[in-house]
Amino acid sequence: MKGISRFLGYGLILVLMVMTIPAFAAGSGQSGSSGTLRDIDRSREVEVIMYYTGDKKPRADELFDNVSRLIKARINTTLKINMLPTASYRQTYPLLFASGEAFDLAYAATWLNFADLAKRGSFKALEDLAPKYAPKLYARQSQSAIKQATIDGHLYGLPSLWATYSAYGPVYRTDILKNTNWNGKMDNLADFEVYLDLVKKNSNLEPFMVYSGTGSEADDVFLYTNGIYPIKGSTNDFLFLDPKEANPKLFTYYEYSKTPEFLQMMKRWNDAGYFPKSGLADPDGDKVMNGVAASRFHNIDTYDGNYRNRPDWDMKWANFVSDVSNMSWTQDTCVVASSSRNPDRALDLYDLIMSDEQVFRAFVYGIEGTTYRIHNIGGQNYVESINPAVPDLYDFTRMWCARTPEFYLPTYGAPPDLNTWKQKFNSYIKDGQMSQKYRSFVPDFSSVEAENAACINAHMQYWWPLELAYVDINTGLREYEAAMKAAGIDRVRAVLQAQLDAYIRDYR
Repeated sequence: MKGISRFLGYGLILVLMVMTIPAFAAGSGQSGSSGTLRDIDRSREVEVIMYYTGDKKPRADELFDNVSRLIKARINTTLKINMLPTASYRQTYPLLFASGEAFDLAYAATWLNFADLAKRGSFKALEDLAPKYAPKLYARQSQSAIKQATIDGHLYGLPSLWATYSAYGPVYRTDILKNTNWNGKMDNLADFEVYLDLVKKNSNLEPFMVYSGTGSEADDVFLYTNGIYPIKGSTNDFLFLDPKEANPKLFTYYEYSKTPEFLQMMKRWNDAGYFPKSGLADPDGDKVMNGVAASRFHNIDTYDGNYRNRPDWDMKWANFVSDVSNMSWTQDTCVVASSSRNPDRALDLYDLIMSDEQVFRAFVYGIEGTTYRIHNIGGQNYVESINPAVPDLYDFTRMWCARTPEFYLPTYGAPPDLNTWKQKFNSYIKDGQMSQKYRSFVPDFSSVEAENAACINAHMQYWWPLELAYVDINTGLREYEAAMKAAGIDRVRAVLQAQLDAYIRDYR
């Protein structure tokens, strides 16, 4: 397997990360216990450095410079943006905080181990800093968002103000099947398999996108279709619960009764050539939009962007998640690095982005008349990317926490079913019910750091090739079980189960 060495290397990186991340005091520097905080002094020009994941797009420097000029004119602060490429961000992101490099702001998320990094002292505590230096944004945070971003009594992030959903499913081209007998049905994985077969027979595209960053994501979708909830919310999840149970018990893949059914499905897909044999060695995480693959699994926001950027492909999307909930508010959040030398100015800058519409538009959409235009239809503003082949600045920044209901505009030319989907989700979601009940549960891996890192390594090394049927699915499942047990999954599970039991007992 060409991709296995990558996973082995990543496992070693994770273990080294556990051993080398500095043991900062929580919120070191200006922290939640810093006493009287100084007022902001904007007489001195400072540079704020921001990091997030993603590949640098054409014209990015021009657009970043424009944002920086606007910010400097208002608060005498310049903004420098650094990006962690898609193909390597899972390795480089955690090491960024361990490196000792001085920077200020970063995108963080549950799926990027927000809670674990917070516990390691990677971020500054904000419970005092944010009300002082980002007062407008802080005042708009909901109690639920503050609760979810608070770890061990300290607030470590300023979550997105934009509601997101756990809905997930295929984003797929339909133009390539226009002259076939396809009925267009896409309600479940069986329908998707029919689609993949028709793509294979009627085009030169890879029917299904697989790349080195996430495995297949088909395993996640299979679980979601069966109402199963991942407690961590990332492609490295290996422990799950059934939210229908009153007191759910954590389980993993080799214990789930439907795992053999899933593996048989993936063997059919492999045998039929729906994805390449070298998928786990392919670093291209955007093969659909690059015209290489016909479909992938992702969320409604990706569908929106893909549809707009290539309307000629007649993109469609379907939700395969049976139990939709709002993603944790920390699914997208902004953090201040512990190494920040100017946390007050960094928060001041981010507060400006989120409260000044002109700066927000420059940061999210680019330069009006150059990269985007505004349409007013019936009193409602819509934003349109001028050149669909060069996405707007939101695609450049990928600072997904920087969205607000006030400034983030509906997209001109968005999929016609976008709002219908969201209304359907909103009508289903109820606080305290099904998976929504567990969105505030944040697992604490601090007492099982080494075991958890070893489990992630074993999961990627053994499960990813197994889920794609790159190895024999029967012996591979036994090898996966043995590797996970040797890595310490039973201890990890016991610790997290105790936390889950306490969460359920104390749930409000």
